[in-house]
Amino acid sequence: MAPAGGYPPPQKEGAGGRKMTRRQFLARGAATVVGAGLLTGGYAWQGEPNWLEITRRELPLKDLPSAFAGTRLVHFSDVHLGFNKDAHDLARLTKHIKEEKPDLICFTGDIVDSYAEDLTDSVAILAELEAPLGKYAILGNHDYKNTELLTRLLNESGFRVLRNQSYLIKQGGAVMAVAGLDDMLHGKPDPEAAIKGIPDGTFTVLMMHEPDYADTAEGYPFHLQLSGHSHGGQIRLPLLGAPFTPYGSQKYIDGLYYTENKAMPVYVNRGFGETMMPLRFMCRPELTVLTLRRE
Repeated sequence: MAPAGGYPPPQKEGAGGRKMTRRQFLARGAATVVGAGLLTGGYAWQGEPNWLEITRRELPLKDLPSAFAGTRLVHFSDVHLGFNKDAHDLARLTKHIKEEKPDLICFTGDIVDSYAEDLTDSVAILAELEAPLGKYAILGNHDYKNTELLTRLLNESGFRVLRNQSYLIKQGGAVMAVAGLDDMLHGKPDPEAAIKGIPDGTFTVLMMHEPDYADTAEGYPFHLQLSGHSHGGQIRLPLLGAPFTPYGSQKYIDGLYYTENKAMPVYVNRGFGETMMPLRFMCRPELTVLTLRRE
């Protein structure tokens, strides 16, 4: 992870991949061994996945309208209902969200791990969340087995699902926009469609599940990207960091970055749930609270 406010680590590997280095091989092998031992011990299985970290930070943004200065934006991601997380766990998370008194709520994908039906029991829980500037959601790569049902359930819970779309928010005579793109892996992200209808010069928050898409997004008039997908690696090792992160989050992995050309801020949330393995180590689930400030 780059230092908060720092620049991202070296470029990610291409889709074709490269040969695994000896260091990568050893790191991933160590992760397997450590993961197995921690699972037996219980900490990474029953401990850390339930130990939520609330990250609160002020984020200076030079183009933010003064009417939106001080906005409390709550960002959560990757709940993965149906795999190691259920409605009871989501109720814990929403309790913390309510306590933060958000002005704006953004969810950046993977509400379920596999099946849209796994969201059914949680609709009423999500519906309890309130934010005067709205609740917005996008789909992640795990959300594509039944997008029609999933979108309907999210809408019933009060979330506006944005798929290559945007929504204008008005406050104090000023306007800002929230835009959301289709998933990079299983959808068809279309930034041009997303910004259609947004007046030139409007401060725009982009929600995109895969953070590495930021290198494409910075070529469009977006001012802040919110992402998830990486889980921060889920398993991290001392000195080595995350031995593995999924394609789409190999460059931007955890926390705040700035893109190389435009210096667009990108915040990557570590997610609330888990996938593949019901484990976390040195990588607690995260709820992010960003207070937007004028730079």
